[in-house]
Amino acid sequence: MPALHGVGVLVTRAEQQAMPLCRLLETEGASTLRLPAIEIKAVGNRRETMAQLGALDAFDVIIFTSTNAVRFDASLLDQQRDLTLAAIGPATTRALNLAGYRVAVQPRESFDSEGLLEHPRLEHPAGRRILIVKGVGGRPFLEQELAQRGAQVVAAEVYQRVPANPSPALLAAVLDGFTSGAVHVITATSLDIAANLLVIAGSALRDEFERVHWLVPGERIAHGLRELGLAAPVVQADSADDHDLVAALIRWRSSVSGA
Repeated sequence: MPALHGVGVLVTRAEQQAMPLCRLLETEGASTLRLPAIEIKAVGNRRETMAQLGALDAFDVIIFTSTNAVRFDASLLDQQRDLTLAAIGPATTRALNLAGYRVAVQPRESFDSEGLLEHPRLEHPAGRRILIVKGVGGRPFLEQELAQRGAQVVAAEVYQRVPANPSPALLAAVLDGFTSGAVHVITATSLDIAANLLVIAGSALRDEFERVHWLVPGERIAHGLRELGLAAPVVQADSADDHDLVAALIRWRSSVSGA
């Protein structure tokens, strides 16, 4: 029997990013329901951004913070293969690899900004020029910490997350999934997603959110759920990578089933 047989998962990623995770979950026997909590949109103009940044080989390290950063800005690399690229997590590394680029700097343990900052290339960056490719309003910790360590940091914001606006019919279908017992786990791969879910949910759906487990990538997001007022139990994955999320869910299912 598949490892996740009988487990229903509400996948809340943006529409264009949900399907790979859904397919992987379904391969392991889970059933999935989609409720995109955010939409991802490009910002800025590629030509203007390139003009503002200047020659990319003037940067000692170029950091991509997410797969969305790769999706909306990998073209800025303009097929330059000798740049020193960094990625926070395995999914971002994979996206750069698929685009034809090699990642030289990535976390060795925790797949977050803190983990990336432990890499020897970034531990003592004083005097180095570092470009961070990110989304509008993203977590500022990486940029602030590198600047505090003496780096010359430039941020290129190439996409933005906006709250989704699901139809009443979709929200009703999701609520029905909860009340019928078909949903056991909610994914929240960012705090933006979790916060937007609470905004778009009605009171009945909000109540259901407390009755299931939440699948999140790491302690920071788990702590953020508590700050948002959620008391539901949490399953922590090693990262937001699809395979890590599914692996964490399989471990959880095995622990509660006694397998």
